[in-house]
Amino acid sequence: MRAGFGRGRRPHMMGLLVVLVAAVAVVAGCDASSGGSSRDADGKIVAVATTNVWGSILSQLGGDKVSTSSIISNPNTDPHDYEPSPADSRLIASASVVVQNGIGYDSWAAKSIAANPNSNREVITVGDVVGVADGGNPHQWYSPDSVTKTAAAITAALKKADPDQSDYFDSRLSEFDGTDLAEYHQLIDEIRREYANTPIGASESVVTPLAQALGLDLRTPSGFLSAISEGADPTAADKATVDRQISDREIKVYVFNSQNSTPDVQAQVDMAKSEGIPVVSVTETLSPANATFQSWQVAQLRALRDALASATRR
Repeated sequence: MRAGFGRGRRPHMMGLLVVLVAAVAVVAGCDASSGGSSRDADGKIVAVATTNVWGSILSQLGGDKVSTSSIISNPNTDPHDYEPSPADSRLIASASVVVQNGIGYDSWAAKSIAANPNSNREVITVGDVVGVADGGNPHQWYSPDSVTKTAAAITAALKKADPDQSDYFDSRLSEFDGTDLAEYHQLIDEIRREYANTPIGASESVVTPLAQALGLDLRTPSGFLSAISEGADPTAADKATVDRQISDREIKVYVFNSQNSTPDVQAQVDMAKSEGIPVVSVTETLSPANATFQSWQVAQLRALRDALASATRR
């Protein structure tokens, strides 16, 4: 069982009931198809993201023209199994723009959206934007290319929601990609240039898109990565492979999702440390919760770069 999460895939009837009750409340209070309350008291567009990772990007791209809320910001909450509250459903119902991850990561959001139809609402589904279907790797915020595509899609949605502010939203996108993400892009380029093909290990599939972008050689069996990510038990063969890679020092760095520490993973972290293999922690949501997307990513990239530098000097 995933520590702090719980990745069961059984239907959550209570969660669905909450969504349906919330939908009835919303429709009773206003005509959901008419757009509802799409602006706040200050006249800003109401926008919602399912998680604070995409919410940070949405907030920055919207600037002072958009009021952004992130439904999930607690790192101990699993988006896979989250059960929306009536307030969450009302927020989605009244929003002009909604950003959901898709790819099976936050399917509860699609239920809330369907329960509160609104032809004027702009919905960005990251999986659709980047071309990754259900069953693929949902952790697309660790793919720089997916971040770029999603930011552009969010900007397009904001422009549709408020065409009069199109120039403003274009300028925010330019500032975000060119200035706010400058160190993020610089670190990615540096790591790819200096450490491409360096063998690394990882605790789960959250690391895969980043390793691919950095050109690192992720040696951990894909079955192990997926099993830990989904809260399943890895096969004995996959676990033995990972243990051997660590004990034989076949990897230079071990990357560990600190929000998902199973006994098997913790044993590997301890083994890596005892073998002198640097361990780098990453998270699935912003850390700290009030960080920006770029400050969170830059801190992790710096730690990874430093670990790679230390390991490859030996």
